[in-house]
Amino acid sequence: MAVSTARIATPNGRRYMTQLCKHWAHKFEVVYDETQGLVPFAADRRCRMAADDAGLTLTIEIEDAGQMERMQEVVIDHLKRFAFREDLGEVAWTPVG
Repeated sequence: MAVSTARIATPNGRRYMTQLCKHWAHKFEVVYDETQGLVPFAADRRCRMAADDAGLTLTIEIEDAGQMERMQEVVIDHLKRFAFREDLGEVAWTPVG
């Protein structure tokens, strides 16, 4: 499984995480609380989120590493839609492992 993570510095991390989870809960079996969320996009791909007072950490886990960049784009595109009032800057993804 390929894993990639990104940290977004924002005081609104919890709010954005909740919005993303609620948004995707219409299509997927999303699980979340005030500090973490899990979006199982499919059996072979998911996004974990962790939020705190300083920001939001996104972690994508995917079987097909060739699809990682596309999943990163999808997640960030949705995040930026909810964070349109704030400049989140360039999001840097880091491979894990």
